[in-house]
Amino acid sequence: MRRRSGTICLSLAFITIFLHLLLALITLSIPHLPCDTALQPKIHLRDLARTNNTSVGVRGLEEPPPDPLQRDPSYQDVGREAKINVQRLPYKRFRSKEGKNPQNNNTESAANRTERWASDLSKLRALFDHPLYNMPKPVVPEDDWLLKVKPKVKPSQRSTQMWSDGYDDAQWNSSSSSQPPWLRFHLGITRWELYPHRDPNMELLTQQLATHRIVSAVQKSGGTQLKLVMTFPNYGQALFKPKKQERDEETNYNLYYFSDFERHNAEIAAFHLDRILGYRRIPLAVGRLVDVVKEIKDVTTDRKLAKTFFNSPVGNVCFYGQCSYYCSTEHAVCGNPQYLEASMAVMLPDLSLAKRRSWRSPWRRSYSRSKLARWETDPDYCATVKKTPPYDKGTRLVDFIDLVILDFLMSNMDRHHYETFEKFGNNTFLLHLDNGRAFGRHSKDEPSILAPLQQCCRIRRSTWLRLRLLSLPQYHISDVMRASLAQDPLHKVAPLLSEPHLAALSRRLKTVLETVGRCQEQHKDNGGAEDVIYDDLVDLK
Repeated sequence: MRRRSGTICLSLAFITIFLHLLLALITLSIPHLPCDTALQPKIHLRDLARTNNTSVGVRGLEEPPPDPLQRDPSYQDVGREAKINVQRLPYKRFRSKEGKNPQNNNTESAANRTERWASDLSKLRALFDHPLYNMPKPVVPEDDWLLKVKPKVKPSQRSTQMWSDGYDDAQWNSSSSSQPPWLRFHLGITRWELYPHRDPNMELLTQQLATHRIVSAVQKSGGTQLKLVMTFPNYGQALFKPKKQERDEETNYNLYYFSDFERHNAEIAAFHLDRILGYRRIPLAVGRLVDVVKEIKDVTTDRKLAKTFFNSPVGNVCFYGQCSYYCSTEHAVCGNPQYLEASMAVMLPDLSLAKRRSWRSPWRRSYSRSKLARWETDPDYCATVKKTPPYDKGTRLVDFIDLVILDFLMSNMDRHHYETFEKFGNNTFLLHLDNGRAFGRHSKDEPSILAPLQQCCRIRRSTWLRLRLLSLPQYHISDVMRASLAQDPLHKVAPLLSEPHLAALSRRLKTVLETVGRCQEQHKDNGGAEDVIYDDLVDLK
């Protein structure tokens, strides 16, 4: 027994030694990898658009990762009635195939980014708190409101027409608390602006455009590219423009301006820039991830649009609609696989309620590959414009110069017309609509856009002062624009404007101020340097 026990122990010892040697050999044969932090799983676009909406409000939304940016200070004091602010919209951080956030920059740490965003936000708050953005205004006269609330209708006079399923029961009255955000927006339009500087309704309207259920989608007629009209349960409507190219993709230099694609992020960025300039003449535009199947294909009543849906070779859901030029299978817009980025701009009041007049731009381009417009060859062209109604009196010329400055800053060459509300005649602001071809190139400026300013040498004092303000380090235009855009829901996917585009804003702002300075120098000899600045602040002094 002793001999047998010794044999067994010796055998077990040999087996143990053999197993240890085998394990060591296997370990040495495996290549060693660096001990990096494991990549987080890829988040599908389907997760980005997942939401739980109701007809009354937005509930059950997933809380996104912490963000140093808070909501717009314009609404901070007066927007407490909102149930949820813009930063809590249901958008997760998008991660690329490499598992890294596309906003990350290898040369910039997370702490530095947080510090920069906080600095940008403080600049935006300081800008909107500046006296130039909070000048006292007289009470708006009765006739200066675009729309009025009708007197209460008797029950016997109410329409018996029934709306289709999917809409809320409307129980609105003259009290603003009962009105949906889109109606408050319409009722707040005046002769001089689309919305006031500090408007609590803008936050509520942003939430509606970005999250509310879509009950109808039809194609908007006219134009060269695809646009849809989206309808919400509370009868609000938005103009939908889909993503057609990446944010950092520049327009081809060999492509004419009238052949360029419209960009969804340009519509959103144009709204933010218009507000930063203190104009408030562009309707609110918000980014949104749209389910191409559930929120367009399944709810559309547009038969022509419905016939254009198809699946791409890689399984993405695509459609192209019907329009003049860019509506074909070669120019289709596709989801990934069915979720699509888009801009949602609130619709203006229906033309039956508030007619608009379209004006041909005096500095309209020829839209020809071989011909030049008169203003491109005649240096004294502005003298003729100043003698032509409505530019011969009032503020129409400086109103147009405001629009020119906006277009130059965002490099928009496609301004062939502009509109005004017919009710206010010639004495009103210009609507800055249709900005999809802006922000196409950041590496090149287009000086011809500034021709009206260069030839007429006329600018509003309030505009000139705000431009100078935005050139100062404490209100830097690139920084406040970055902070403003960071509050849009699509910023959670990727920044709406790349850093080169933001840098181009600063460069172009400097060009505008230098152009005004040259105008003042040119008119100094004739004692008319002050004629360059139209003093629209004289009544407020």
